[in-house]
Amino acid sequence: MRKYFISISSMIMAVVLCLSCSHKQQEEVAEEASDMQKKVEAFADYELTADLSQLTENERQILSIFIDIADIMDNLYWQQAFGDKSVLDTITDEWTKRYVGINYGVWDRLDNWKPFVANWPERAPGAQFYPADMTKEEFEAFADTNKNSLYTMIVRNQEGKLQSVWYKDYFKTQLDKVCELMQKAADLAEDEGLKNYLTERIKAFQTDDYFSSDTAWMNMKNSNIDFVVGPIENYEDQLYGHKAAYEAFILLKDAEASKNLAKFISMLPALQTELPCDPKYKKEVPGTESDLNVYDALYYAGDCNSGSKTIAINLPNDERVHLEKGTRRLQLRNAMQAKFDKILMPIANILIDEEQIQNIKFDAFFWNVTFHEVAHGLGIKNTVTGKGAVREALQVQYSNWEEAKADILGLYMVQKLIEKGEITNITVEEAYTTFIAGLFRSVRFGSADAHGQANMMCFNFFEKEGAFIRGNNGKYHVDIDKAKMAMANWAALILKVEGEGDLNYATSYNKENSIISNTLAADLETIANSNIPVDINFIQGKKSLKLK
Repeated sequence: MRKYFISISSMIMAVVLCLSCSHKQQEEVAEEASDMQKKVEAFADYELTADLSQLTENERQILSIFIDIADIMDNLYWQQAFGDKSVLDTITDEWTKRYVGINYGVWDRLDNWKPFVANWPERAPGAQFYPADMTKEEFEAFADTNKNSLYTMIVRNQEGKLQSVWYKDYFKTQLDKVCELMQKAADLAEDEGLKNYLTERIKAFQTDDYFSSDTAWMNMKNSNIDFVVGPIENYEDQLYGHKAAYEAFILLKDAEASKNLAKFISMLPALQTELPCDPKYKKEVPGTESDLNVYDALYYAGDCNSGSKTIAINLPNDERVHLEKGTRRLQLRNAMQAKFDKILMPIANILIDEEQIQNIKFDAFFWNVTFHEVAHGLGIKNTVTGKGAVREALQVQYSNWEEAKADILGLYMVQKLIEKGEITNITVEEAYTTFIAGLFRSVRFGSADAHGQANMMCFNFFEKEGAFIRGNNGKYHVDIDKAKMAMANWAALILKVEGEGDLNYATSYNKENSIISNTLAADLETIANSNIPVDINFIQGKKSLKLK
């Protein structure tokens, strides 16, 4: 009988413990869900809408087709960045599922690629562009002239050997559908420039030769709508920086604002000669057929929509097009305004000296971002040391240093144009103060992002040069004179690294100087605790644009 009572007591205790354990587990799950919710809400929702009344019925139909194509680009990017998108179907927590969607995978792009879903391994630096078990030694011994192409996937054949497969073949089923849809859009196009671009882009998807379509895009001057689509940037490949990822932007042009920017392109050759560096690093002459236009973004897909969002575009990336035609710089005004209002200004209110807070202006942010894109065309595209193109010489470091170059030369150009009386709605003080406040925004992108690394190197360089001082109250005061000197010295170093194609120096410098100090980490934590978003998340689609 006593044994019976002991069993009953044990059972009761077990039930109590089980209930207690279950309650504790529920609390832990709730806490985890709350943490994941915070991660999602660090991306402020922003709906991409626009007044489409200026468009013809054909143009509205084309926009609808573009969205269908962009969705295919989105799925192709999932395959390149992560693999099987069906992972979303295995996740029951809605916040986690949304965060996987923002990151296009289970690795946190703003936290050094840390996996945030249990039981997932570390991210492979080469994403899905290469076999997961491939070693660098194996790749270097792989004798294939196409292995470094932007447009090949590296796979294993039936014998287990490495093989290059062109995108046009690897993604043939999806790209056939893209070409079919793009032909429908081309048939509807009333603008000859747009029609020709779409026709040439179809050929590019079928051949993996994008030169002619990039040139056609450069010649597309008058279309009200724009469509940046294809395998374009190589940020996702962090093993070698060789492979281009699929993406799509759908854009609406502001013709009047674009017209006001056009005059600056003719000034590029003169600004190039004034760069603060050794003459041999500025010997190339930038093209003057480049466009500088203002757009409202209507839709993002694929690479440009993952993690932190692009607010300006400088394309094409092909150096041959740069030298022959220049580039087009597209300023995405509505996305810029969203980041300024929701992120940069709230950060400035916390960290910038009260005496200088009036220098934080959207117009200054707009000009800094605008000339960041223009500045990609300055400097040189080919090394002076016989190492070939800068992109090839710096390999995986290229994106970090190229973004650093664009940041600092963009500021250089804004200062020069203010001094020349060409930019009249901001002062040099406003340009510099807004630029430095913007560094706090960008370093939050983390070391997984080329822009984040570039801005961290810049922040540390400026701090060492005394461009700003952190007061005891935690506020930063900008020393404009020292900031100007820091700008010139940082620009000179970057242009030398690119001009020499010095991969070893670029790698070691980046490693040593893209580190977040304890003081800055504490300031970033203050920002995070103030619930200031890290970036934006787009609510977008046909419904938002009132399209069929």
